[in-house]
Amino acid sequence: MENAKLVGELLDRYALQVVPEKAVSTHANCLKYVKNLRSAFGKMNLEEIEPKDIYSYVDRSPGKTTARREIALLSHAYTKAVEWGYLARHPFKGQVRLPGKAPRDRYVEDWEIAECLSLDSRRRKGSVKVIQAYIRLKLLTGMSRGDMLRLQPAKQFLDEGIAIKRHKVANVTGKQTIYLWTPELREAVKMALDARPVHISPWLFCTKRGQCYFNEETGEASGWNSMWQRFMERVLTETKVIERFTEHDLRAKAGSDAADLEHARALLSHTDSRITNRVYRRKPEKVTPIR
Repeated sequence: MENAKLVGELLDRYALQVVPEKAVSTHANCLKYVKNLRSAFGKMNLEEIEPKDIYSYVDRSPGKTTARREIALLSHAYTKAVEWGYLARHPFKGQVRLPGKAPRDRYVEDWEIAECLSLDSRRRKGSVKVIQAYIRLKLLTGMSRGDMLRLQPAKQFLDEGIAIKRHKVANVTGKQTIYLWTPELREAVKMALDARPVHISPWLFCTKRGQCYFNEETGEASGWNSMWQRFMERVLTETKVIERFTEHDLRAKAGSDAADLEHARALLSHTDSRITNRVYRRKPEKVTPIR
């Protein structure tokens, strides 16, 4: 499609070439967004869309969160249109300001972590030991769930540390992060290895069959999600923790506990510290009075 003139034609190429490069778990939603955008803008010429059209679309949409995500996809499609030579410039980039949902601010306190790690395991191995090792490793490195569940010791454990290319952006930046060995990191890894139900598995975190929890075909980790939910139910029932937290909140805790913003950015393998500061630095800012 070398000479796309209509928004619908641009979206068709985007669906064919760009969507397949995104995380598998997002494909279905992206294709729904493309369908909705085609219905609204498909017959318009690429140059016709103006900021007012974007605001009107969001105002008419019953689901504001979905509408904002659809517009984000449309904006990215226009960025690709410039790259593909359909347009000289993006017609609404930097001109539309849609109110977004405030970032989550749940900060997991140290005492809550201690409660989780004190939970008794009914077996020498098993889900509780695995989740506790996972928590320790996550708090030290800030790795995302996908990167942690894909860890393969034989491939990624180097002499100097644990090497990863963040899966979410591996095809974009190709940048590698190495978490240097410390006594605490070695201990967390040892706990994870000891808790595995299958010692010969190539995965640091594996199922009872020694397989990776992450299904690359669906982009889901349903077995892991179920295990995490069962663990949290026990935490809320058997410890002093009263507010549920997510795995992503643990990643944010690692970012919040880092010494400074740059350390947090590097720890989380972000390319831009603005997202680190906005979403992952959740501790209150402490300010000394003038006098």
